[in-house]
Amino acid sequence: MSEDATHERTLLLVDTDIDYLNWATKHLEADGIRILRVDNSDNALKVFEKASVDIVIADIAITPDDGISLLGQIKANHPDTVVIITAGFPGTAQIIKATQQGAHDILRKESLTFELRSVVENAWQVVESRRSFGEHKQTMPDSTGRIQVIGVSRVFQDVFKTVGRVARTDAPVFIFGESGTGKELVANAVHEYSSRRKNEMVALNCGAIPDNLLESELFGHEKGSFTGAAAKRMGRFEQCDGGTLFLDEIGDMPLPVQVKLLRVLQEGTFSRVGGNEVLTSDVRIVAATNKDLAQEVREGRFREDLYYRLNVVELRLPPLRERIEDIPLLAEFFLRKITKKNGMVRLRLSGEAISVLQQHKWPGNVRELENTMARATALATSDVLLADDIPIGEALLTNDPLTELLSQALKLAKSDARLKLMRTLVFEALELSEGSQEAAAKLLGVAELPKPS
Repeated sequence: MSEDATHERTLLLVDTDIDYLNWATKHLEADGIRILRVDNSDNALKVFEKASVDIVIADIAITPDDGISLLGQIKANHPDTVVIITAGFPGTAQIIKATQQGAHDILRKESLTFELRSVVENAWQVVESRRSFGEHKQTMPDSTGRIQVIGVSRVFQDVFKTVGRVARTDAPVFIFGESGTGKELVANAVHEYSSRRKNEMVALNCGAIPDNLLESELFGHEKGSFTGAAAKRMGRFEQCDGGTLFLDEIGDMPLPVQVKLLRVLQEGTFSRVGGNEVLTSDVRIVAATNKDLAQEVREGRFREDLYYRLNVVELRLPPLRERIEDIPLLAEFFLRKITKKNGMVRLRLSGEAISVLQQHKWPGNVRELENTMARATALATSDVLLADDIPIGEALLTNDPLTELLSQALKLAKSDARLKLMRTLVFEALELSEGSQEAAAKLLGVAELPKPS
């Protein structure tokens, strides 16, 4: 591609929709810009052999190779070409992969009227900047990772555009979000779409481990280093060498452990509890919290230097109430997952049921939605869920979530699936009650535990 600043600017549109091509041509035409149009990926590549193209706007659903495949081929031979992908409802995996392959942006078709011109104007600035300074962007590595994260809302897909960009680096990532927003799933995405995906990712909930054991969990310990240390034990930093360590609820990490974590991040070395051997580990840190860590820093509960060391790339996950267009997709996904697991007939959501779901504020976010779908499945009397079949209300916010579900399961226990559900509830209550039948019955709100045959 010529780097002559006087070179005529060339834009290529690739789409099977002729009406769209006509609209986009008129929408983007300007003095000094040549617009070429093709209707498939083969023709797009042929154009590259004959023309000096600066910007490509390609639909993800073109044939014979889709838009992301075309993107990869273009970037392999023309790394300076700016490629913009358009799609009806791009999935999160598509967004990440397109970003990794070097897409300038991924735009939803329904928003092109408002966004296309401004995005293309920004792309022209990138083109001119590269011509002036001779910058060359490397092709992003391909990825084979798979994640189960669902969302078509713009606010949610913007998160995964950032994931696609940051995954190719080793920069620490800090994920902020309310409880139940899917922080661990996003951490998994960062790992699975990175060059570390062949190595292990280890997750550790800092708030679920006693303070006196957290240091040992992270760094390991030597035999006899404390009461109960009957043998030498490997810590998480050794376990995921070359991989990713996900530190969930890091805001609950005690200050003494914060000091030792900071040392590892600064120097790359650590020692097991009770040991003198200096160990090294190549670990990428992804941390998450639902706390306001800036406030925790101000109040002296979290080290400021550690906060800035971890918070290199920040991802803020939107609560479910801010992405209501994702609720029907998520609800359908959970219905399929639950009915398949329990061998039940697949359920469908009525329009009224979807409306009820979208009107709820979801203080428990995606986790609450999944639990709601589990309840609705257990209580269903037909294969279509109506508004009255959606168990949303104050009961969902109490600490007694199993009572109504158990009683309904007992009434409906005429099939293997219902019996299986009832047994699952009983076993769960027993586990929570550490084997006490009396406590389990109290948890379930019944006089005594049922004994399903």
